[in-house]
Amino acid sequence: MPWLRASLLGAVEQYASGITLDMTRLQQAMPDVDLTNPAALQEALQGSEGLFQPQDTPEQKAALSRLETALALVEGWVSTVTAAAARDRLSHADALAEAFRRRRATGGPAEHTFATLVGLELRPRRLREAAAIWRGLTEVRGVDGRDGLWAHPDLLPVADDLENPDGFVHGQPSLDISDLETPENPETPEDT
Repeated sequence: MPWLRASLLGAVEQYASGITLDMTRLQQAMPDVDLTNPAALQEALQGSEGLFQPQDTPEQKAALSRLETALALVEGWVSTVTAAAARDRLSHADALAEAFRRRRATGGPAEHTFATLVGLELRPRRLREAAAIWRGLTEVRGVDGRDGLWAHPDLLPVADDLENPDGFVHGQPSLDISDLETPENPETPEDT
């Protein structure tokens, strides 16, 4: 989808635009760091009081949440489509899918670095919930109905929908407005 790349980059840019460093703290800490000792330098950069550890603003946290949700939706969709395609073609498709799920659960160096630097963690639960939404939509609406949600970003599930995949797939119960439709003392044409 043409909008997806711009949406992902926009969330990253929104997060990045809010990054600020406490230069006073950095200047005060640098004389205490032995730049010839790689272990000491790494500790200064990554420790609990890391010199380059930014404090996230509410806007940045919202951008990270949108990015995490979007990435979970993409990966959940890919997982669902791949599993469906592989099921009929590979005899060990289920075992292969399980190996991928386990690999995702532990994460690799890139995921760990991204989580450390930015605070974005692609949590396995989010990926499972997103995949559950896509599988459910495939069952209820078919492939075209499922993939039709990618037509516009407003059609996609949001973070709250990942908490209740079945609710998104089958829709929330509609409000009962029957009491609003019938007035308590309806006037008849003769009364007017």
